[in-house]
Amino acid sequence: MSVVQPAQAESSSLLLESRWNDAVAAGMTPAQQLLYRSNLLGSDKRITNFGGGNTSAKIMEKDPLTGKDVQVLWVKGSGGDLGTMKLDGFATLYMDKFLSLEPFYRGSDSDSVLVPLYSHCTFNLNPRAASIDTPLHGLVDRAHVDHMHPDALIAIAAAADSKALTKEIYGDEVGWLPWIRPGYELGLALRKFTRENPRARGVVLEAHGVFTWADTAKACYENTLDVINRATLWLADKSVGKQPFGAFKTQPLPLEKRREVAAAIMPRIRGLISGTTRKVGHFDDSAAVLEFVGSEKLQALADLGTSCPDHFLRTKIWPLVLPFDAASDSVDQFAARVQPAIEKYRERYAAYYERCKRPGSPKMRDPNPVVYLVPGVGMITFAADKATARIAGEFYINAINVMRGAAAVSTYRGLPEQEAFDIEYWDLEEAKLQRMPKPKPLAGRVALITGGAGGIGLATARRLMDEGACVVLCDIDHDALHEAEAGLKKQYGNDVVSSCWVDVTREDAVIASFRDAAWKFGGLDICISNAGIASASPVDQTSLATWQKNMDILSTGYFLVARQTFQLLKAQGIGGSIVFIGSKNALAASPGAAAYCTAKAAELHLARCLALEGAPAGIRVNVVNPDAVLRGSRIWQGEWAQQRAEQYKTSTDELETIYRERSLLKRSVFPEDVAEAVAFFASERAAKSTGNIINVDAGNAAAFTR
Repeated sequence: MSVVQPAQAESSSLLLESRWNDAVAAGMTPAQQLLYRSNLLGSDKRITNFGGGNTSAKIMEKDPLTGKDVQVLWVKGSGGDLGTMKLDGFATLYMDKFLSLEPFYRGSDSDSVLVPLYSHCTFNLNPRAASIDTPLHGLVDRAHVDHMHPDALIAIAAAADSKALTKEIYGDEVGWLPWIRPGYELGLALRKFTRENPRARGVVLEAHGVFTWADTAKACYENTLDVINRATLWLADKSVGKQPFGAFKTQPLPLEKRREVAAAIMPRIRGLISGTTRKVGHFDDSAAVLEFVGSEKLQALADLGTSCPDHFLRTKIWPLVLPFDAASDSVDQFAARVQPAIEKYRERYAAYYERCKRPGSPKMRDPNPVVYLVPGVGMITFAADKATARIAGEFYINAINVMRGAAAVSTYRGLPEQEAFDIEYWDLEEAKLQRMPKPKPLAGRVALITGGAGGIGLATARRLMDEGACVVLCDIDHDALHEAEAGLKKQYGNDVVSSCWVDVTREDAVIASFRDAAWKFGGLDICISNAGIASASPVDQTSLATWQKNMDILSTGYFLVARQTFQLLKAQGIGGSIVFIGSKNALAASPGAAAYCTAKAAELHLARCLALEGAPAGIRVNVVNPDAVLRGSRIWQGEWAQQRAEQYKTSTDELETIYRERSLLKRSVFPEDVAEAVAFFASERAAKSTGNIINVDAGNAAAFTR
């Protein structure tokens, strides 16, 4: 294997370094070494993108029926991600059975016949479905095979003179094949190439990626790194002093201004594209994105579309460049152009579908853009969930890197339109989409919860996230907020939760929290006002400060949060749900708690007023009235518990028993019980409910709403 010598000293930082550990690999089975290699490759996004690429090994196994040694193809199965997959992510096929399928090949459209037959080749009853790329590994007579999508190699593959560039970089060590759609035909082409070029170490696939192979797992891994490194350093050397995107045309706005623009425009986009299926947004203003969106050739390159199939299946064939002059346009001027731009994109996409559709093509899918490029601001992506939106953005950054590399050394070319369509609307791709699990009830929804780090707030966050929602936690307690966010991220993942410090009595802090929700997730669907305080004292001993603090948090704070919610939901134009966490005391007066009871009553009446105003815009406003939720509540950890214990002439330890026994049902009320009621009001199950109250108090006749 040749040793790469960096063309420039600074290029050494671009090199991929081997992370193979012989001591770790020594005790592994061949299948475990395949997984080890796959995880190493997939964990570095310079090698392949999320969910992209595949690996394989041909391994001798004991046939569970005969006990004889048989050769088994272990290959990454359908779906999954190389960086995080486990052994159960591999499909396993008897090699002899797989090879016996060749007579079923009847030309380039045979995959719809062949793919269902792969299950008949399954070894050891493995339920993992084999992917369309299986023949690309099974038909190549090499023990270990990698198929990766590194930006550097795709840049070469997407260049107009891709074949010549491949020859210049690798000589005869790495070959080149013209574009062939993934599937059995490409597998046959790879087999033919390896037979005719037995000393080759790999092959570049036009507009697609690279295949590499070797006799051992370690050698295959290091061969893959070396092939990528050589292309990376060659591109770095050839790109010195060049401007592949042309002159820099639009300077990026300052960070806070970029976020301000994104926060203002993303809810408008979201409202226009969500329809019956809500979308979640992601914003990226990384250096690579700002370079591209600020460039002279932005529109021209964007219109060429992406090249690698893995890219455009995530991003659509083209992005939408939104018309924005960062130096002079106001947000309102920009917003006025968004709807016409999206409508024009839909028309373009529909025309593409009509030009390219074939007899039996699936119906046209969502014609809205996935990727939105804004000069001076960044890139916005929308998808059915946050992770998919983020990953779509990552894929488009891969596409930017590919365009940069190809345009620096040649002319960038997108995949021909008909080829792109045939992959996007492939019956096998359609079948894959149909197999996807049904989305959860709150998938695509974004919820903001004030008082989110406490008992009811945190239980509500978990309940909504269980149903698929993204959550913005807001709280005044920094430490509790960070702890709650960390716990939710550990349980649900980093994508679906964010936090923001908020004092609901401060207008600027409330506005900032909604701005954060808008640029982090694209907008809002659900707002849970839960920030709380409690105080107890006879009215003649209640200070003005205590009275005012109750009013500030429980009345004014709820107003400020509701006002921002209304503004954001109206900007989206697709309705939404507001839920106030009230109290039994909003309906039933309690002695020695005038400030608290009055503020809660004001909160309840505010909700009624909001229900009237929100209905024409599809904004539902409802109230959940809990009572005596002691466990997990920070309110009950302070003076309130002592004050209520004094009122009932008991100890704080006995309070829960007293409240339970005074209820009609003789049951304690927990944060999860309140969260269940909130989840009902937040969901489509309560689509025809507004201005309503649910009491979660185990029964209290004085608080009956009628």
